Parts: sequence; C-alpha cells; structure tokens
Amino acid sequence: MSGPLNGFRVLELGAIGPAPFAGALLADLGADVVRVDRPSRPGVAPERPPRFDFYNRNKRSIALDLKQPAATRAILRGLGGVDALLEGYRPGVTERLGLGPDTCLAANPRLVYARMTGWGQTGPLAQEAGHDINYLSLTGALHSMGAADRTPPPPLNLVADIGGGALYLVVGVLAAAMEAKSSGKGQVIDVAMIDGVTHMMSAFQAFRQMGTWSLDRGTNIVDGGAPYYGTYRTLDHKHVAVGAMEPPFYAALLTLLELDPGTLPHQEDRAEWPRMRERFQAVFMTRTRDHWVQAAAGRDACLTPVLDIDEAARHPQMLARDVYTDFDGLRHPSPAPRFGRTPGTLRRPTPENGQHGREVLAEWGVPETEISALESSGALAPSGDAQ
Repeated sequence: MSGPLNGFRVLELGAIGPAPFAGALLADLGADVVRVDRPSRPGVAPERPPRFDFYNRNKRSIALDLKQPAATRAILRGLGGVDALLEGYRPGVTERLGLGPDTCLAANPRLVYARMTGWGQTGPLAQEAGHDINYLSLTGALHSMGAADRTPPPPLNLVADIGGGALYLVVGVLAAAMEAKSSGKGQVIDVAMIDGVTHMMSAFQAFRQMGTWSLDRGTNIVDGGAPYYGTYRTLDHKHVAVGAMEPPFYAALLTLLELDPGTLPHQEDRAEWPRMRERFQAVFMTRTRDHWVQAAAGRDACLTPVLDIDEAARHPQMLARDVYTDFDGLRHPSPAPRFGRTPGTLRRPTPENGQHGREVLAEWGVPETEISALESSGALAPSGDAQ
C-alpha cells in the first residue's frame, strides 16, 4: 500500500457516477476502499466486464443484500474501523435500509458520512430523478455553453457528475476527516451537484453582475464568441484549439496566421468578432492541423491540436508525464495529482462482484459461523461470484 491516504478506510455503498469516481480517487491515493455491491441476479450478465469499470479500480468488493437486516447489522459492525462512508442514493434511501446518518454515527461517532446527490437532500426537486445534464441545466452553466444558433450541447458528464459532484465530495470527505482528528467527532456532508457547479460558476456570476457577461451564447470571451478563444477547422477536417487571450499571445497568433494587425479591428471590438472569426477560419482552412501545431511550436500563440481519445494517449506531453499507465492489460489514466514522496498507485484491478466478501467480513470481526449464515441466507453473495 502507498499513497498519502494509506491507512484511511472508506466504505462505499454501491451507486453510479460521482460517488464511485470519488471512491476511486481516494483509492488511487492509497485509501482502503470497500465497495458494497448488490448481489448479482442469477442469469443476468453485468453491464460491463468488471475490468472495464475504471471507477472501481483499487477497491475491494463485498456483495450484500441491504434489504436483509443481517446484512445491515454486518455493516454496522464494520463501521467502527471506517473513517468515511460514501453513499449516492436518493434522500431517505439509506434511512429506510437502516444505514442512515444517525444510526451510522451512533455506531462510530468519528465517522464522516458523505451523501452524494444531484439536487441535494432538501428542496422541491430532492426526490426527482436526474442526470448530469439535468443538474447542469439548473445552474446556468449549460445555458452558457455552445454556439448562438444551436441548442446547448451536453459537455459529456464531466461538469456536474465529476467537477461539481465527485471532486467536491472528495474535498468534503478529506476536510471533515481532518476536522474529526481534532474534535473526535464525525459529521454528515450533503454534497449536491447543483451546489458544486454553482460554486464553479463563481467567476461568471461575478461577470454577469458586473455587466461584462452576456446571456447570449457565443458572444463572450470564453464561450466561443471571441475569435482568439475557440476552435477552428483545418484543411484536413481536423481542428485546433486557440486560447490567445492576452495581448502578447494574441500578437503571436496573428504573426502565426500572417495577418497584419493594421487590417483587423481591435482585439476586443465585440461587434467585429464574427467577422474576425470568419477571417481566422479562412486562414486555418489553408493548412492541416499538424502544420499549424508545428508552426506554432515555441511561439506562445496558445494553439494546440484537438486530439481524439486515442491520439491523446500518444501525444509527447502525455507520454513524458506518464499520464496513462498500462495496468491489467488496459490503458488507465494514471493517479492524479502527483505526490513527490507518497505517490498514488494502481495496485488492484477492478474486483469481481463480491470478490472480497469473506475477507472484509473477517476484518470487521464477523465470526466464520455468521459469515456462513449470511451466505446461506442470501444476504451475502459468495466471494468471487461474478454471476
């Protein structure tokens, strides 16, 4: 075991999306993360082979039927040695399972109980279903993205699920765990994606109130409106990304494009931005993507290639930093961030469903006779049973 969180113990109640990503990030950094999965139903194949579920790498799995009181009692027994519990269900679900915050904190007063939802634990939408795009739409972020003449595009599920959800969950867990060391008391963390994304939108909230941010998409500095900040198609029908905001970088971009500044409007003349963008696009269409990338090298023109997923893994910068790691026969993103003395590691492939059930229960102090009884009753899936 290695990593700055070596010795930090996490129990993750199996869910999808941001909670398991947060658990994987903690596990990459050395935490011992045990995921409580549902027992697989006979004859039902898993959604994907476990080794491709990167959100569950570095974890151990125990498969418990949480609707059976014996399974709940086993978890409560194990909570005494746990630092943090992660759950990503709708509000009230863990309470109905007998694993709500009050019950769990009674079992371990030092426990950090982290709850991950889209809408939060309170409010009129708290019980509504949703996904990343729904949570993102409520924050003003989705409305701000995309071209003026098109509908707002889904920005993958990176902004709400991961940015506003999983990463805030990790920050909350670590902050509460640090506080628990001094106070001896755990607490409940209510992590909502709408909270996190709204917090991430702080600068744009300020710009809007300053009067420098328009509600019209594609007319602002970083939403694709500015000709010096956006993407352009090239001769080979690929794309480059340009982020030459500051005057020296903008000047370098014009030099690269062989455009005379005297023939162009002022850089910040917003009324002329559409015409300037058209002129830039016409120049970019005269050469291939890789030509522009090579020509921009060393110029500080803030120009980079728009790479696909496979190309990204081969880029010299990514290779130089070992951004990817070959692990379990697959290309995995390497643990991040980087630690000089206690680096995160990839040490456990994604487990089969319930693979470590007996091992985990034994660590929790559950006697062998009770473990066998749990298996016999169906409350515990046999260890290593992926079916």
